Amino acid sequence: MKIHADALLFDNDGTLISSLDSVHRCWTRWAREYGIAPEDFARVELHGRPAAEIAADLLPAGEVPGALARIEQLEVEDVAGGVTLLPGTRALLESLPPERWAVVTSATRRLAEARLGEAGIRPKKLIAADDITRGKPDPEPFLLAARRLGVDPARCVVFEDAPAGLAAGRAAGMTTVALTTTHPAAELFADVVVPDLSAVSAQATGGTVEITLAG
Repeated sequence: MKIHADALLFDNDGTLISSLDSVHRCWTRWAREYGIAPEDFARVELHGRPAAEIAADLLPAGEVPGALARIEQLEVEDVAGGVTLLPGTRALLESLPPERWAVVTSATRRLAEARLGEAGIRPKKLIAADDITRGKPDPEPFLLAARRLGVDPARCVVFEDAPAGLAAGRAAGMTTVALTTTHPAAELFADVVVPDLSAVSAQATGGTVEITLAG
């Protein structure tokens, strides 16, 4: 299958890299520190959501600012050795002109840059939690990425592994490609579903990118 686009927008964790073990380790420690009952912690979806939303689900409003600073500190300190490059990531990104792609993550800029840097990825454009007022599944993060790249949202392709991110891409009017790196295909509503980025190749021609997706 081939798709022609002006820009490719990538989620980070679960799409380009994996830090899921680190995320679980840090958030579990954080929950213990804040006295959150295991059953309350277990019901909250961690993946693909801004930390501010997770903390707000679990703590009184007055505790959230300090709790956010603490989880960011824990996760940044855990970056070394806690990040794995997922299959196909490096080859695909190296085939793209820097102005034709962006990373759109629910992490803070400090944490996102630390994780990407650990994996040797340095995007020209990065949309992080600090840049938005409404996180995924709201379309704001992807629409902002399209605006900063100077492209029509309808000419963007979103690569995501989480249902919330795919919902955001659809709401932004973008083509969506789901990766089954963290969720089974049955949970992912997208235009195309692939195992990971090793099933994706791209070739830039003029002002557009031809994306080829293997079945």
